[in-house]
Amino acid sequence: MKKPFHTSLFWYRRDLRISDNAGLYRALSQSEQVICAFIFDRDILDRLIEEGITDDRRVEFILESVVELDAALRDSESGLIVRHAFAAEEIPKLAAALAVDAVFANDDYEPQANARDARVAEALRADGRQLLLFKDQAIFDKDEILTQAMQPFSVFTPYRQAWMNRIAAAGDFYLQAYPVERHLQKLAAPPPAYGDPIPSLQQLGFEKSNLSDLEIPTGISGAQALLDDFADRIGRYGADRDHPALDGPSYLSVHLRFGTVSIRGLARLAFDRMRSGHDHAGAAVWLSELVWRDFYFMILHHYPHVAERAFKPAYDRIEWEKGDGAMASFQAWCDGRTGYPLVDAAMLQINRTGYMHNRLRMVAASFLIKDLGIDWRWGERYFASQLNDFDLSANNGGWQWVASSGCDAQPYFRIFNPVAQSEKFDADGTFIRRYLPQLGGLPDQYIHAPWTAPPAELARAGVTLGGNYPQPIVQHAQARQRTLERYALVKKAKPASEA
Repeated sequence: MKKPFHTSLFWYRRDLRISDNAGLYRALSQSEQVICAFIFDRDILDRLIEEGITDDRRVEFILESVVELDAALRDSESGLIVRHAFAAEEIPKLAAALAVDAVFANDDYEPQANARDARVAEALRADGRQLLLFKDQAIFDKDEILTQAMQPFSVFTPYRQAWMNRIAAAGDFYLQAYPVERHLQKLAAPPPAYGDPIPSLQQLGFEKSNLSDLEIPTGISGAQALLDDFADRIGRYGADRDHPALDGPSYLSVHLRFGTVSIRGLARLAFDRMRSGHDHAGAAVWLSELVWRDFYFMILHHYPHVAERAFKPAYDRIEWEKGDGAMASFQAWCDGRTGYPLVDAAMLQINRTGYMHNRLRMVAASFLIKDLGIDWRWGERYFASQLNDFDLSANNGGWQWVASSGCDAQPYFRIFNPVAQSEKFDADGTFIRRYLPQLGGLPDQYIHAPWTAPPAELARAGVTLGGNYPQPIVQHAQARQRTLERYALVKKAKPASEA
C-alpha cells in the first residue's frame, strides 16, 4: 500500500530512543523512508553559556545519549544527522535540502518549545511541507483527562482517579508500546553530504562536567540498567522513598526528561506489579508519581501563566523579603550554609550531583519560602539551573505546591519544620554525614540541630558553630510566625500544627 509520504524527517528532541517512540513509529508507518536528525539547539545552549554555565551535566548527558542513539540507528543501516544550530531555522532548512514531504516529532509542553514549533510549522507550511506532532512524553495530556464539566482538573486526587478509570476503560490500550521494530527497514541513512561527525562537547562550547565521576548512566542502555535495578526494589518504594539515605527512588527522572526510556513502559511495569499482587504497594505509589507528571504537563498546557506567576493569582500579592538581607539569605541557602543540616546537605547534594531527593526538594523549598520569606521563583530558577532532570512543568508544580500558590497545594499554614523532618527521615544522620562530614562526630540526637548540643559535645566532635559549621541563619519558630502573617494578607485561615 502506498504511504502518504515518500520521504520524511524525524526530528529527535526529548525522546532519545528507538523503541516505543510514538513520533518515530508514525513517521516510519506513514513514509516510504525516514531520515533522522537531532539539533543541539543554540537557543538553549547559547543562553547557558551566557549565564556562565559551561560544564552543564545535562548537555554532556544529552551528547552521550545522542552518540549511543546514533550507533543504534547505524545498526539499522541508517544514522543520525546531528547539527549545532538554531533549531527553528535548521529544521526547515534540512527539510528543504533533503526534499522531505513532512517533519515528524514528538510534542513538547513548554512555552518556549511551543513557540519554536510554531515557527518551524509556519516555515514548513510556507514551503509546502508540514510539521506533525505526537504525544510521547505523557500517557494522557492536554484535553484527554477533563472533569465531567469538561474543564481541566486543578486537584490531583480526582485527576488520578479519572486517569486510572481511563486506563481501565481502554483495557490498557494507552500503555501499549509502539511497535517501531516492525518498520525499521524504512530508516534511511543520511546522504553522504550530511555525514559530519557528531560535535564534541568543546565544539558545542562546553567543558567536561563531573558526570562520569558521578557514574550517572546515560543513554538507552543506562536507562535500561537503572530500570532493571529498580524493578527488584519497586516493592519497597512506598516505604523507602522518603528516606534520602536509602536506595529508594528509581533514579530514572533524568531519563524520563530526555526520553531515553518510555513512560508507557514504566507505567506498564507498575500496573503489571500491582495486578500480580507482587510488590503491589510500592508499585501503586510509584505509579501515582508518574501520574503527577501527566498532571503537571496538563496544568502547564492549560495555564501557561504558571511559568511566570502563581497558579492562584491572589498569591502574587505576597510581599517577599527584598534587599541585601534577602540576597544574603538566598546565597546561604544556595551554598548550603543555613545552619540547618538537612537543608544544607540537600543543597550540597544538588550542587555537587545535579540531583536532589524528592523529600528534600520539599524540605529545601519550604525552608527558602517559609523560613526565609524568599520568593519561590528564586528557588525555582536555581533548581532549574542545577537539576539534571529539570522539567519546567514538574519543577514549577513542585515549587508552587510548597509555596501554597499552586494547584492542589499544601495549605499555607503547613510549614515544614526542618529539624522534625530531619529527625523523621534521616534519623541516624546518615545522609547528613555524607554531605556534611564536619558534623560526623556529633551523636545522632544532636546532628539534626547542632546548636542544641552542649559545648563539650561540640568540642568532642570538632564542631565550631560559626566556624566549620554556621549558626542557624533564622529561628524556625519566629520565621513560622512571620510566614503566617505574610500569608494572612492573602488567605484567612486558622493556623494548624506544623508538618
